[in-house]
Amino acid sequence: MSGTRTVTAPSAGLGGRGARERILAAATTLFHREGIHATGVERLIEQAHVSKRTFYQHFASKNDLVEEYLRRIHQAGGAPSEQAVDSADGSPHARMLAIFDSAPGDRFRGCPFHNAAVEAAGAMPGVEDIVHEHKLDFTARLIRTATEGGAKDPYRLGNQIAVLFEGARALATSLNDTSPLLHARSAAETLIDAATLDSAK
Repeated sequence: MSGTRTVTAPSAGLGGRGARERILAAATTLFHREGIHATGVERLIEQAHVSKRTFYQHFASKNDLVEEYLRRIHQAGGAPSEQAVDSADGSPHARMLAIFDSAPGDRFRGCPFHNAAVEAAGAMPGVEDIVHEHKLDFTARLIRTATEGGAKDPYRLGNQIAVLFEGARALATSLNDTSPLLHARSAAETLIDAATLDSAK
C-alpha cells in the first residue's frame, strides 16, 4: 500500500532502559575476571548485548566506564570482605578480623582498586583518584572501628590492619592461594589483642 512504511523490530537485547546497567554488569564481571586492559569495548558490547552506538551513548570512553565501575564498588563499601568492617553484627574486634575472610572462587583476583591502580600505571588519573579515595576511606573505617573497640592508639592500629589486609590480598592474588589471608588474620588478631590490652591498663 502506498505510504505504508515497514517497521523493523529492534534487535533483542539492544538499547533499552537497562542498557547502562547491563554494560556496568559486564564491566564488573570482565574487569575483575580478565583485567581492564585485556577487556576491549567489543568484548564489553558482546557481554552486555548492546550496540556500539548504545555503549557510547552511556559512556563517552572506556575510561569513563572504568571510573564508574570503581565508583560503584566504592559507594557500596568496597568488596564484600571490606564491607564486613561496617556490619551491624559482631564486636569491633570480630569485624576487623572478618575482612580477612574470603569467599571461595575459581581464582582469587584480589582487590579491584589495587588491580586498577596497577593497570592505570599513571595513564588514567581519574581512576587513580578513585583508588586513592577508596583506600583512604577504608583505612578511616578501620580506625573508627578500632576506636569503637577501645584501642589505645586507633590510628596506628587501623593503619596496621590496612597494611596487613592490602599485602595479604596482593600476595594471595599473585599465588592464587588464600592462605596469606589466614596468616594476616592471625597477625591482625595479635595486634588487636595487644592494642586492646594496652588500652585497658
